Amino acid sequence: MHVKTAVVQQVSAASVPIPVPEKREDELTVYQAVRHMPSKAASGSAPHFSSYSPYIKPQGNKAAQVSIQSLFEGDVIPELCSRLAHLPSNDRAEGLATLLGACAEFGLEANSPLVLRLKSECLGLLSNRDIMVAKLCHLGEVAHTLEGRQSAMVTEVLDSIGAAVEEKAVSPSEAVRVYSLLALSYDPASQKQTLMLSTLHTHTQRLVHRLRASQVSDILQCLVKLQQRQAISLVLRLSQRASRIFKAFSDNEIIRVLSALMILGQHHEDILVAMEKHLPGRLGECGPELISTVMEYCLQMRCRSELIFEAAAENFVCHAEKHTDLQIAKQIVAMGRLNYLPQCSSQMFKKLESILSTRFSQFQPRSLIEVLHACIHLERFPLNYISKVFSLYFLQRLQAQGEPLDKNALGQLTQLQLSTSLECTYYQGPRLPHSLHLLRFSSVDQAFETPMESLLYKHVKGPLTQLLGGKFFCTSILTPTGYTIDVEICLDEQGYVLPLSQWDHTYRRMALCLDGQNRFCSNTQHLLGKEATKRRHLRGMGYEVVQIPYFEFERLSTKEQVQYLHNKIFPTIFKFNH
Repeated sequence: MHVKTAVVQQVSAASVPIPVPEKREDELTVYQAVRHMPSKAASGSAPHFSSYSPYIKPQGNKAAQVSIQSLFEGDVIPELCSRLAHLPSNDRAEGLATLLGACAEFGLEANSPLVLRLKSECLGLLSNRDIMVAKLCHLGEVAHTLEGRQSAMVTEVLDSIGAAVEEKAVSPSEAVRVYSLLALSYDPASQKQTLMLSTLHTHTQRLVHRLRASQVSDILQCLVKLQQRQAISLVLRLSQRASRIFKAFSDNEIIRVLSALMILGQHHEDILVAMEKHLPGRLGECGPELISTVMEYCLQMRCRSELIFEAAAENFVCHAEKHTDLQIAKQIVAMGRLNYLPQCSSQMFKKLESILSTRFSQFQPRSLIEVLHACIHLERFPLNYISKVFSLYFLQRLQAQGEPLDKNALGQLTQLQLSTSLECTYYQGPRLPHSLHLLRFSSVDQAFETPMESLLYKHVKGPLTQLLGGKFFCTSILTPTGYTIDVEICLDEQGYVLPLSQWDHTYRRMALCLDGQNRFCSNTQHLLGKEATKRRHLRGMGYEVVQIPYFEFERLSTKEQVQYLHNKIFPTIFKFNH
């Protein structure tokens, strides 16, 4: 196949006969000039020119590039442009885009005479403003491949697309193409483009009910690339649409959809319903990447789903050997932090122990700590591996980067240490060096305990003061182990409540946990794993723990709230008296 013939055949839109000059003796064929090209091009069929991926300039074929460029600068391209001029605008746009794509594929520079000639033709054509959106997107993609987002041609294309979007003359498939082009070329500093993107969001919301599964996936991925976390209404509509057509998604599309929703930070409750309906049977035989993504999504959205988690656990028991260390970590961490112990937990933890014994050295230190830390939330204490984690060798591996450990790692290690001290008193292995203990678990990201909700405390404060006959309590007390107690009440040896001035005579301590909504899974009334672990540790430290969940307390009248607190607190006090 000669170069001229290959280029001519690429102009599929130009459905007119185009004369191909006869081959001269000194003319190189594509195979002779560019040996690295696929054999398909050499055997008689034209190479496929993709306008969607950036051109990578080949190395070591300067002679071939010069030969091809000189060939392009002959009479073929002017003849093609002349023939294209007589075609309808859309066919002409497609032909010019294909020619520019060929130039990019062959490695011609953006400032070469041929490319400049074609760009001039395109810019003249764009002034007509009667080209279909899909053709405009094709031109824009090719222009971006040649010149990047600063291309004048890309700007003109986006202006033309903006007019179509403003007129609401964009179909679902065209909306996807526009989002894809913007993901490549969007300039946040451009007011025109920002306005066009906002208008496109609004228009797409009206089209959501017509979007296919692949289109929903593609648009969500583009919103991620465009960093459109503020497009909340559109993302929620797309999430709702995804829930209605969930069965139509391929495994890879589900991964793309859930990954995008995690990054965009939005969750529609209907998608969990759809996941519970369609995923359990699918998770039995699907790949580990889908399972780990589903579990990661559930964790981020705090969705505790028995149906999904049971299916994931059964898959883990059967196929965990095929999972990567990171995929294993994501699944175990999700179950631990959402406080879910599956029915097959015995087999699941046996399989986990088997994998840890064979792959221990392969696990990244941080992933291993994440896994072990998740286990203690479920009251499973892998002491054999905790002893290895507390070894000097492992701690040195953990700090191999030469940087101090972050608070999350220190907090996880500290809670592992507390579990061995308070819940596994028979443990005789290595201990975490005191210098690595985290002194305070409260943190900005709330990884170990959720702060007390101020509004819930205001609701509790009055009835509690009335019940005790005064403000005989303190709030936000930091314990020696680093936990923060919401409300602490102190008792003497007879079980009487002590005023603050007599707390030096404390015999017993009571910790009131004012459990707001953020301490529970979003779709159930189960405490998060970190909160369950905190309460077990407080009891191990000698505190009497009294839980005041928001969903019980807030529905009561003031009189009922006093009685409710009485029923919660005084049985504990009476227990001390007897």
